[in-house]
Amino acid sequence: MGPPERRAERQGALFENLAFGAATIFAALFAIVVARKTLISIRNHGLGWDTVAVLVYLLVFWAVLAYLTLPRIHRVLTALYVPDYFIGRSRTGDGLLGDPINLALLGSADQIHYAMQAAGWARADPINLGSSLRIISASLTRRSYPRAPVSTLLVFGQPQAFAYQHEVQGSPARRHHVRFWQCPEGWLLPGGRRVDWLAAGTYDRAVGLSLFTLQVTHKIDADIDAERDHILASIQQAVPDTSVEELRDFTSSYHARNGGGDAIRTDGMLPIVDLRPVELPAHTGATRVERRLPTSAAAVAADIGRRPVSVAIASVLILVSVLTSLAVSLQDGLLVLPDDIEGEERQVVMVALIAAQVFATVLAALLAWQVFLGRNWARHLVLGLISLTLVSEFTQFLVAEVPGQFTLLDMTVQILIIHALTSSSARDWTHRQTSARKGARASLPAAGRRALPRATVGP
Repeated sequence: MGPPERRAERQGALFENLAFGAATIFAALFAIVVARKTLISIRNHGLGWDTVAVLVYLLVFWAVLAYLTLPRIHRVLTALYVPDYFIGRSRTGDGLLGDPINLALLGSADQIHYAMQAAGWARADPINLGSSLRIISASLTRRSYPRAPVSTLLVFGQPQAFAYQHEVQGSPARRHHVRFWQCPEGWLLPGGRRVDWLAAGTYDRAVGLSLFTLQVTHKIDADIDAERDHILASIQQAVPDTSVEELRDFTSSYHARNGGGDAIRTDGMLPIVDLRPVELPAHTGATRVERRLPTSAAAVAADIGRRPVSVAIASVLILVSVLTSLAVSLQDGLLVLPDDIEGEERQVVMVALIAAQVFATVLAALLAWQVFLGRNWARHLVLGLISLTLVSEFTQFLVAEVPGQFTLLDMTVQILIIHALTSSSARDWTHRQTSARKGARASLPAAGRRALPRATVGP
């Protein structure tokens, strides 16, 4: 890689870091603006007829604080002080230390699936919009959801390959659950022991708020050793061919907290479950888990179209921002002509305003489409334009004025766009698309490179 390419890489990394920092600052400032709006509304109207508006402002303030501001701050801080190597703990997506690793296994993914299902455990659904809405509904109505998803935790920088759970008394708020991560090829436990899988099992006792982020989450029981022993007992009872080796003092016994702020305690023992002697029936139908993500340019090119939810949401919100900006203009009277403009001049001005609005709509649609296709330049352009707009608005609303309802909505949309486009999923996916295009372009003859983008990039 030549010096110009290295320089471009450094500049791109600098822009990504600045954009991430700006998103964090904007979310914090937005929380301040909403809090100020709430206090002024209470002072002017009390808690009378305007109570609903006050409650909405408070709800927005909590949502921004819990799901945008605090997680981003934790990601920045934990990157400085949490070790980036295996220390016997999983990590949350925000970088906080998660549940401890309290199980290790030898064997294949199929053997784990067979053993867990034979022991009466249900494989958790993947997290998506449908499963998220279903677990919220089930928790509120106290209805059973045996395959409810579990939150994502990271080990080796990767999310769990799969998870299993077992409801208690038909309540999704109370359940036994365990996550599994496949170990990298050739990786050894501290001390030199080889295992194929690591797992973290805990017991959800209730639903509450995270101590560190204020997000709605499950609260776990502090005695994680009891859950570890429960998982072991259920496997050994259902699959007698398994054997267990106890690795004493894998960690020193300790008291700590997980990523949700729940107290945990353990004696530091790590059981190693050997499932290799287990013979699989021909009808198990288990699905093997892939060991690695594709890394070659050709494999990445095949990933085109598998865009993350954050990119799709940002593309839609870019179009929505045109409507919210129009609503703000109407609210502020920017599209209302003064009475002293009459006749042909009035018509000319009206046509100019309409043309400007149409141009803005078309430009937003084009940018949204380019972002949807994974164009990194479009993502950077949107981040830059929104950042400039937010700097102007925050300068105005933090010093003197208080935003109206439509302006608050417009700022909310812009904050969501910048957070979606600076998320790790959006950033990694657009960089993969760029690498795929460069790799495919380099493999073509010079005469055929000009037509490459149209031939290889699609929805």
